[in-house]
Amino acid sequence: MIRAIVFDMDGVLIDAREWHYDALNRALGLFGMEISRADHLTTFDGLPTRRKLEILSVTTGLPHALHRFINDLKQVYTMEILAVRCKPVFSHQYALATLNARGYRLAVASNSVRRTVAAMMDRAHLADYIDVMLSNQDVGRSKPDPEIYRAAMERLEVRPEETLILEDNDHGIQAARASGAHVLVVRDVNDVNLGTIDRRLAELGGLPR
Repeated sequence: MIRAIVFDMDGVLIDAREWHYDALNRALGLFGMEISRADHLTTFDGLPTRRKLEILSVTTGLPHALHRFINDLKQVYTMEILAVRCKPVFSHQYALATLNARGYRLAVASNSVRRTVAAMMDRAHLADYIDVMLSNQDVGRSKPDPEIYRAAMERLEVRPEETLILEDNDHGIQAARASGAHVLVVRDVNDVNLGTIDRRLAELGGLPR
């Protein structure tokens, strides 16, 4: 029986994948650099900023001494974007409110930094339904390592076989599957609604409650 549902954030609950791409490229642009759309989709999507910068240092020679400055500036630009574009989505509010009322334990586990996770959940009006919020600052190894999902299950006090994880990109899907939990792969935020989640729960014996 499923007792807990864990959501990735970017591309699952918040349509923010482009926000991170634009914010980082704006910061990199100060140094005459950018991540191409193709590289974003095949290599960088879903990774934390610090990991993206490490890859850029290997592939383009980006000085390591610039990592902290670029990372900090990227977070500033991300907060500017979300202040304007992050808004409540009724289908997400309805799904999480209903699952919460049924007694499911809910968590968010994101490769974003803690400040961004908290701000997005607050502005999307989803924070009140979430029992546990985890960011890449809460673990030593970010996705595709499964550590963040194992940490979420530990805090929720559930076993992998009692957990359903919603993910949308290759790194997150790899992490979710490696955690031992059940996985619901979604294409984007529009796939995340109560009907889609209920169908997966029914397949896993998670309904009724």
